[in-house]
Amino acid sequence: MKFLHHFGKYLIMLRDMFSRPENYVMYWKELLRQMNGVGVGSLIIVGVISVFVGAVTALQFAYQLGSTFFPEYLIGYIVRDTMIIELAPTLSGLVLAGKVGSNVAGELGTMRISEQIDALEIMGINPNSYLIMPKISASIIIIPPLIVLSATLGIFGGYWAAENYGISPSNYQKGLLYLFDPFNVVIMTVKSVIFAFVIASVACYQGFYVKGGALDIGRASTRAVVFSSILVIFFDYVVALLMT
Repeated sequence: MKFLHHFGKYLIMLRDMFSRPENYVMYWKELLRQMNGVGVGSLIIVGVISVFVGAVTALQFAYQLGSTFFPEYLIGYIVRDTMIIELAPTLSGLVLAGKVGSNVAGELGTMRISEQIDALEIMGINPNSYLIMPKISASIIIIPPLIVLSATLGIFGGYWAAENYGISPSNYQKGLLYLFDPFNVVIMTVKSVIFAFVIASVACYQGFYVKGGALDIGRASTRAVVFSSILVIFFDYVVALLMT
């Protein structure tokens, strides 16, 4: 019953954010601010992690294939598909669930506790439309390109690691072009859009309805990270089941 109660409030929150904004200029500024916070603010951590994940993936497969007769160019093929289909969207989703989820829940929770959200309602401004809609929209706009960048950097990291391991660059590049299926990019894009919506909406819900004091804001941020991480893994499985 508790789950249904929270799920109902979550759906009501999403429904209420689809109202006409009172001031399009304010909405646009808030959207740009959120895109900067989610995208630019996460660029370094996602980039660094992606490069090393691609490098480790290349080394692991190079080590496992080292004693077999498989051609070296398979390293590039495996790193490319692994990054595009799974590691870039899922790992980036988990990283963003921690960084963006806690930030969003903390920001909204602080506004709720300090009664800034109540003040918006008194002024006749729909807080769902002004506060929640830009956060979810910004995440859906900026996270997919961020995940594409993550896949690119991961493949580059694999190239760097493979070269240091003794695999020729031409063989790695041959693997990158071997049996490329553009549908894998579609799978990555679908995952990134779903993950962006889940991360932003769950964090908004946890922060928007927080009650109590400063400690409860911390608990709401923790719940946002935990629930959105679990949902990212769950929807990763669902998309893989339906599209592969």
